[in-house]
Amino acid sequence: MGKLEKYTSYKESGVEWLGEIPEGWETLSNKNIFKIKQKLVGKKSSEYDLLSLTIKGIIKRDMENPQGKFPAEFNTYQEVKQGDFVFCLFDVEETPRTVGLSQFDGMITGAYTVMTAKDIDKSYLYYFYLNLDSSKRFKPLYRGLRNTIPKDSFFSFKTFIPPKEEQTKIASFLDEKTAQIDNAISQKEKLIELLKERRQITINEAVTKGLDKDVELKDSGVEWIGEIPKHWTESKLGTCLKPISIKNRPDLPLLSVTREQGVILRDVDDKDSNHNFIPDDLSGYKMVEQGQFAMNKMKAWQGSYGISDYTGIVSPAYYIFELNGIEPTFFHKAIRSSVYVPFFIKASDGVRIGQWDLSKSRMKEIPFYIPPTKEEQIKIVEYIETQTAKIDKAIELQQNYIAKLKEYKASLIDSVVTGKVRVG
Repeated sequence: MGKLEKYTSYKESGVEWLGEIPEGWETLSNKNIFKIKQKLVGKKSSEYDLLSLTIKGIIKRDMENPQGKFPAEFNTYQEVKQGDFVFCLFDVEETPRTVGLSQFDGMITGAYTVMTAKDIDKSYLYYFYLNLDSSKRFKPLYRGLRNTIPKDSFFSFKTFIPPKEEQTKIASFLDEKTAQIDNAISQKEKLIELLKERRQITINEAVTKGLDKDVELKDSGVEWIGEIPKHWTESKLGTCLKPISIKNRPDLPLLSVTREQGVILRDVDDKDSNHNFIPDDLSGYKMVEQGQFAMNKMKAWQGSYGISDYTGIVSPAYYIFELNGIEPTFFHKAIRSSVYVPFFIKASDGVRIGQWDLSKSRMKEIPFYIPPTKEEQIKIVEYIETQTAKIDKAIELQQNYIAKLKEYKASLIDSVVTGKVRVG
């Protein structure tokens, strides 16, 4: 914590999880601090900016380019003024944070509780409740199937209040320190994005240009691919792939075909990842053997396909193929690179968001560029794996650094708002 020191004297807080608090601090019930607003915007909703409670706090939503679900009308939304607190008093996974302090005027869903605070530094209160949220201190207050915090429980909850001047010092100190930490995190996140771009460029160049920088090139005829080695051949996926459909193997493990990882083993016990219904009778599911190509045809435009490392079964709606004379590892690296995804976008149609059906006839016409020998294909794969392993290691180091910064930020806020240390 640097030069931060403890207070000279402490007293019992009367709260088991906290223990002692500094002399001069008091505990107040929330009924003496917060007041519910509950002002609906009604028919004037068009005059308000739409706000959301996110992991980064309260943000304005971009209604020009909306993302997510919106109601037909916003009449039941609540007015939020700058300096108001927004609490989520129920535990739902899609709500990443319990508390927000608004920097904007606007409106927010009526599912949340909008409150004003009395004569206490609002930034101090925000950090206090942000700390409680991060340390899951609200869990003992949850009641019922939806894990709701009853209003009377919230208003009986105790907040620890330093003297007014100290509240301001704490808030100013944390504003400065957390801004520094957040800036450091932001820089690391930008570096990770650059590393990911470098990773993708490395793969794209290897699967379309090969490894010989002096090789003679020819035009591929595809704008976003450009030139390819002259000695490579251009085939069509209809020639590269042989469709197969083998069923009645319910004894085999269940697999998933994902955008992020390709074909993976499906954890049937993980309710969070099993968004799709799994029938009791799996005899109609298609078998995929190790080394075969599996594709989610409804999400092929997102890149949901890949060579399987496993033998198992997938949805009967998926496509399964054997490869015709191509090294599976090369095909996997190439087809899952970002240069091939646009072909699947062009070959897919649909009106439902996220569910575009792949045209099998157009898929057959997608070009695929192939080094003539398996030896060259394998060398390209080995190069990609060596180079991406280095980049992945660099990404992991930055992610670990970010995790430590976040841990330090949470620890700093906890230590200051609970009086473990004092600011100068």
